[in-house]
Amino acid sequence: MVKSEAVQATADISTESADNDLLVEEAYEAMGSDRSGNGSAESKHPKWEKWIENFKRRGWILVFILPALIYVLIFCYGPMYGILTAFQDYMPGDEILGSNTLWVGWDNFNTFFSNPNFGSYFLNTFLLCIFGFIVGFPLPIIVALLLNSIRKPKIKKGLQILYYAPHFISLVVLVGMMKLIFGSDGLLDQLAIKLGGSENGLQLFLKPEAFRPLFIFSGNWQDFGWSAIIYLAALAGVDPALHEAAKVDGASRFRRIFSVDLPAILPTIVMLMILSVGNLMSCGYEKVLLMQTGGNLETSEILSTYVYTFGLMDGHYGVGTAAGLFNSVINVVLLIIANFTSKKLANQSMW
Repeated sequence: MVKSEAVQATADISTESADNDLLVEEAYEAMGSDRSGNGSAESKHPKWEKWIENFKRRGWILVFILPALIYVLIFCYGPMYGILTAFQDYMPGDEILGSNTLWVGWDNFNTFFSNPNFGSYFLNTFLLCIFGFIVGFPLPIIVALLLNSIRKPKIKKGLQILYYAPHFISLVVLVGMMKLIFGSDGLLDQLAIKLGGSENGLQLFLKPEAFRPLFIFSGNWQDFGWSAIIYLAALAGVDPALHEAAKVDGASRFRRIFSVDLPAILPTIVMLMILSVGNLMSCGYEKVLLMQTGGNLETSEILSTYVYTFGLMDGHYGVGTAAGLFNSVINVVLLIIANFTSKKLANQSMW
């Protein structure tokens, strides 16, 4: 009897040992290495084979980004060869790359930089964009935090619709509304005259010092609600248990915004800040041209309007391309600086 029990115990130990050996072999196979420790040199599943296997299993997901990829390739990367005209004496119909192409080197840049109004254009662009960034970047964050703290769903949805609606107003309609309110013979002018002011009214559209406030605050009024959507989406992912724990500790609603909500969306804030700094010098010319009058040219002439008027309207295509390329280079430099600074200070970066 004792002998049979010993034989049975020996058999059990052998079976257990065999099972352990099998588990070890499976572990080595999962790590892509054999017992000899040769590692990837003698791997049964090289990295490229694993990549192909993963692509077969999950590659269909890439189909969803194909439309965006095609759009970027056609409309963003495709026309980039046109920057070569910044170094050419180019006219419509000329070959950008051909035997008859007339290369002028840095002459177009010299013409642009030697313009007596270059300093004014650059300063106007910088001030308009930096003030717009200072006012416009924190505003959607504040609005998102305040909307997220509202507990009544009906009030919250009503305010969201109210804030989103101006985004869908076209620039032409927006500037038309502004002229009806702030322009000559507009609402404010009529009120100023009736209240005993100047007989000519305020005429804000004719004053250079009024152009930047009108441009910045009208733009932020139109877009702050739409920009807050990203932050609201980030706030939706905050664990409610964190708020419950903060309540137990006696934190007020205002304190919970700074201790729970704001740290939760900090990575999103950093990413959007880097992207915003990368477009800091890109104001666009459409709204500026719509708001431009003979009285506010002192502050409304910027680099993008120079590219439009001098480069396109006056036919100096090479100089206009050089001015646009100069503006783009500044944006790239600002993007690199913002990314480097964010990586050092907040340990958050795009690359």
